[in-house]
Amino acid sequence: MPETSRRGLLFGTAAVSAGAFLTACTSNEPKAADAARSGGAAADTEPGKHVTIGFAGPQADHGWLNAINENATSRAAKYSDVTLETTEGSNDTAAQIGQVKTLINKKVDVLVVLPADGKALTQVGLEAMRAGIPVVNLDRIFASPQAYRCWVGGDNYGMGLNAGTYIGERLKDKADAKVVELAGIDNLELTKQRSQGFADALKNYPGIELVARQAADFTVESGQAKTAQLLQAQKRIDALWNHDDDQGVGALRAIQQAGRDEFLMVGGAGSRSAMDAIKADDGVLKATVLYPPTMAASAIDLARALAQGKGVGGLAELEIPTSLTLYSAVVTKENVDQYLPTGFS
Repeated sequence: MPETSRRGLLFGTAAVSAGAFLTACTSNEPKAADAARSGGAAADTEPGKHVTIGFAGPQADHGWLNAINENATSRAAKYSDVTLETTEGSNDTAAQIGQVKTLINKKVDVLVVLPADGKALTQVGLEAMRAGIPVVNLDRIFASPQAYRCWVGGDNYGMGLNAGTYIGERLKDKADAKVVELAGIDNLELTKQRSQGFADALKNYPGIELVARQAADFTVESGQAKTAQLLQAQKRIDALWNHDDDQGVGALRAIQQAGRDEFLMVGGAGSRSAMDAIKADDGVLKATVLYPPTMAASAIDLARALAQGKGVGGLAELEIPTSLTLYSAVVTKENVDQYLPTGFS
């Protein structure tokens, strides 16, 4: 995951998928239906030079990761001038390196890679670039900028910052407010970034105290177990921030089993089940902070533009940018209908 340095009050403005910026310089008007399905404005769909995009994605063992693969394949299918060569998703570093090498040997025009481990796959990214195949590095960043032409991904620091700011605004008039945090996997850089953003946001609200934190494993089972521990240890809380909506399913089970409803909960990533619960507004879950899997669709747009030599509509530059960080919007009951089409299963 990338190092991010989002400093500022970010919640309250609408999120825009990278796809909103990817209309090529010669494009027609964006199509509303396509925009609704992909979370942003449609890229240029006018046929151009035929391109073959190699896609090496993750093993779909998590709702968000499955949504990454689905966004990539469905986006590519919209273009009559794109052939998508996909690998079998893998979280095994050695296997994924072999898969990317196979795509290089097939001489695809451009690669889109979400690496199981960015550092470990840096060398094969360099190999592709040296072979003249531009690489779009998706989310988990390679260790060297020479290993990719463009990086596109989410803002982990911004997730924490926006979650903390939302909670802070909700609790700022409450004396002695107590907050707990259900994090992801602590040895991942992304978890550290999310927690740092959350802590930095809470510093703006002196009356709010982070009283407990548990690290879960992005699974339903761990989310349930760790939340149960938090609730048992803390007899009163005012807010819970959960880093991930998949583990949040387990967290909500633990909350229901404990019969606790005195606090508000904020999720993370933007699952459909979380958005449905927010819209129903009949439980503790009041918001979720996006980490949009639509980034994979945007990566396909970028790859196509690279291979066809197109720029990005709305910008003066002739080339696409070297990096694109997606915004972590806060989804609440007030704006959930806008984001429901982007919710993942």
